[in-house]
Amino acid sequence: MSSDDRKSREAPEGAGIGRTPVTRRDFLKVAGVAGAALGVAGGGSVLAACGSSSGGGSSSGGGRTIKVGFVAPLTGPLAAFGEADTFCVEQWKTSVKDGLKCGDGQTHPIEFIMKDSQSDSNRAATVAGDLMTNDGVDVMMVASSADTTNPVADQAEALGVPCVSTDCPWQAYYFGRGATPDKPFTWTYHFFWGAEDDTANILAMWDALKTNKTVGEMWPNDADGLARADPKTGAPPLLAKAGYKIVDGGRFQDGSEDFSPQISKFKGAGCDIVNGVMVPPDFTNFWKQAYQQGFRPMAATIGKALLFPSALEALGDIGYGLTTPVWWSPNHPFKSSLSGQTCQQFADAFTASTTKQWTQPLLHYAVFEVVADALKRTKNVDDKQSILDAIKATNLETITGNVNWQAGAPQNPVPNVSKTPLVGGQWVKGTNWPFDLKVVTNVTAKMVPVQQDITAIKY
Repeated sequence: MSSDDRKSREAPEGAGIGRTPVTRRDFLKVAGVAGAALGVAGGGSVLAACGSSSGGGSSSGGGRTIKVGFVAPLTGPLAAFGEADTFCVEQWKTSVKDGLKCGDGQTHPIEFIMKDSQSDSNRAATVAGDLMTNDGVDVMMVASSADTTNPVADQAEALGVPCVSTDCPWQAYYFGRGATPDKPFTWTYHFFWGAEDDTANILAMWDALKTNKTVGEMWPNDADGLARADPKTGAPPLLAKAGYKIVDGGRFQDGSEDFSPQISKFKGAGCDIVNGVMVPPDFTNFWKQAYQQGFRPMAATIGKALLFPSALEALGDIGYGLTTPVWWSPNHPFKSSLSGQTCQQFADAFTASTTKQWTQPLLHYAVFEVVADALKRTKNVDDKQSILDAIKATNLETITGNVNWQAGAPQNPVPNVSKTPLVGGQWVKGTNWPFDLKVVTNVTAKMVPVQQDITAIKY
């Protein structure tokens, strides 16, 4: 994101009291409080999931109910990110059905309140404000791309509520929200991988193919796209250093239907590779139009859109051979700190419960693993600073690997962020499902086994 872009987002035109400008965080704080009632009264999906209504008992008696808020895109163009979230909530409820014994020695019932962002950043901010000001949640959780994660985390930061998030590249979360290494956030903590991990795996996949190293980039005009396109902290310097030439398709709006200009530009430049980050409906349109217009690159690696089997099924046969970042799979060698399930067992449980193929956002289960662990160490659940201190001290093995925010942890590129593993995968013809996602490179996460070699797309 450029400095001009950031300024325009942080200080909306016309905002201010007298001559004093209102910052983006101030605006969100006001909007969250004033718009909270409108978020529910104005319609939209709101899903609440509660744990046991009474404590499981302890030597010190039962404690008060702890409320945990969770915002997810259950509908809209990002709904594939939220497809597993209802299942995760049910699993969380099961894990704490008898309450959670916290650092105060009391067993507290846990209530989950889940709200739908409708894949809209403004809506995400509104329902987050509602959860914090009207529902009075003790801690916030959020996942599913910068479009959902950032506005919720901004609300938590503005309102002084501890917040744990995942499923957003850390640069988009951190720099996209205006933090710097010497000016970190106070209330918001995040775990996920970064652009450097994504680029390393992408290059490992592309370097295994005989291409002309010319890449057509599809970076939209949204939080993820702007973060990836940033000339200093995004993908351009990393790709250039590796000897790849970038052909930038330009910023486009999410929801665009005609990608002929970009396709024509990529064809004219002889791009052997397509890369970028697109919401699933947009990539479906782009890839079908590319095929119809005779643009046939050797490789296409897309974030967001190619994470989900449902998106590949929408493409049909022209989806085989496409590649994507893989941040969670049944192949990952981790276990849940709550249930003890392996990644394979957790994926199998999802399929048994929903009859659907596993999907990467099952990783979202780890966000409450982290919160539950922190609450177990919280000495005063009525003091949000006490909860925050426990979050900051986290060092936990989860279903997505180690999450560690302790000072000096090797996986912390900046304060507030703990990196988790990322590998690269390719969609191939499946055995039990139309498509299977196989790990083809693990250069940044050697603990995740490679399942097969990458191949060029066959048309």
